[in-house]
Amino acid sequence: MSNFVFKTNSINNLESYYDAIVIGSGGAGLSAAIQAHELGLKVAILEKNNKLGGNTARASSGMNAAETNIQYQQGIIDSMTKFYQETLQGGGQLNDPDMLHFFVEHAPLAIAWLKDHNILLNELTITGGMTIKRTHRPASKEPIGNFLITNLLKEITKQHISVFNNAKVVELIHKDQDFAIKLENGQLISAKVVILATGGFGASKEIIKKYRPDLLSYKTTNQDGTTGDGLKLATKIGAQLIQMNFIQVHPTAQTDNKHTYLIGEAVRGEGAILINQAAARFVNELDTRKIVANAITNLHEDGAWLILDQEIRNHVKALEFYDAVGLVKTGQTISELANAISISPQALIKTIQRWNQAIAQNNDVDYHRTTGLERPIATAPYFAIHVHPAIHYTMGGIHIDQHARVLDISGNIIKGFYAAGEVTGGLHGNNRIGGNSITETIVFGREAAIQAAKYILSK
Repeated sequence: MSNFVFKTNSINNLESYYDAIVIGSGGAGLSAAIQAHELGLKVAILEKNNKLGGNTARASSGMNAAETNIQYQQGIIDSMTKFYQETLQGGGQLNDPDMLHFFVEHAPLAIAWLKDHNILLNELTITGGMTIKRTHRPASKEPIGNFLITNLLKEITKQHISVFNNAKVVELIHKDQDFAIKLENGQLISAKVVILATGGFGASKEIIKKYRPDLLSYKTTNQDGTTGDGLKLATKIGAQLIQMNFIQVHPTAQTDNKHTYLIGEAVRGEGAILINQAAARFVNELDTRKIVANAITNLHEDGAWLILDQEIRNHVKALEFYDAVGLVKTGQTISELANAISISPQALIKTIQRWNQAIAQNNDVDYHRTTGLERPIATAPYFAIHVHPAIHYTMGGIHIDQHARVLDISGNIIKGFYAAGEVTGGLHGNNRIGGNSITETIVFGREAAIQAAKYILSK
């Protein structure tokens, strides 16, 4: 991926009219634009930031889907029903059932659609709240986010779709079933439809204070531009917001430095454990994010430590990045690692021996962990990463139906207005399962474009 450089367009080259304007350049926006273009629409992407990719570019674990050919090729027999039930349970049974059914049923189609565009996710891992390996990622095991954005942008280039960065939309004007899109510099663009894919509000202290003041002191894994702009644009033309108090705190973020880094769930999915200052495990590391984050907070200590070895590291390429930016402590022996993180060597040795025994017996009698049991912590060198919970994802947002159509405060469809990705609410309930957000961006990004094309053709 390393040598690919995407060239954006200057906003001075914006035309006055498009069939569809996509606002946002993360996974939802890029997939929506590609699908819209392939359905014959004249489309442009507007991105307020200089850098493209949004929060998607930071994703690390993978993309969930059930009953895929990749699973079958690896001897994994999954079911959409099980995927649905585990996501529903993980979300506190507060997920919109119609959206969730659509999401689960279209997830394998999204994997296939990416493959059709030479974006191959043919390796599997597992995330918290899941009992089966259904988290698809590249064979290279590199973080999914950068891989996905880079390859979607390659497709955008191939199809000559216009992308404009530094193009902040400040107002949507909905009139006579068409839209006028006003930019910060005063430019006005007309479009038959608008697809909002602007991401959540995890970096907005203003919105977090309004809905979850108890989280104001938490750091965030979100990129700085994740400030809820799309919510403001949508509500000004009558869109309804739902479940805005549902904000996910990710259990494993490295917050000790100026920048906060998400330590992806795949680290635990491939076998890492969490320990406290006494070098003891204290939770099923692959329970839902909400439960694991609360367990770390309830230690009332300075976070926790992720512990892993070289074999686990070999299965999570993101560890190379974490190490390169100074987040990883190393020891050639377990005792050396314990000394490096100022905990008892004897206690850490005992904890790892007990964990390895659980692996050998395939039975975690202490915390009943049933996934991420493929490999013991037994291959030198050994590694530790200091982690704290941090604001990661906002489950609430614009109310859409299962076809990505934006609803007004009375529950009616706002014609020609679509939204996809983290800017929307309803899919995840009160807790998002790791690996579901990437699936959401592709499934509902595509659906927004499909419905937009259908709407335009019906006019």
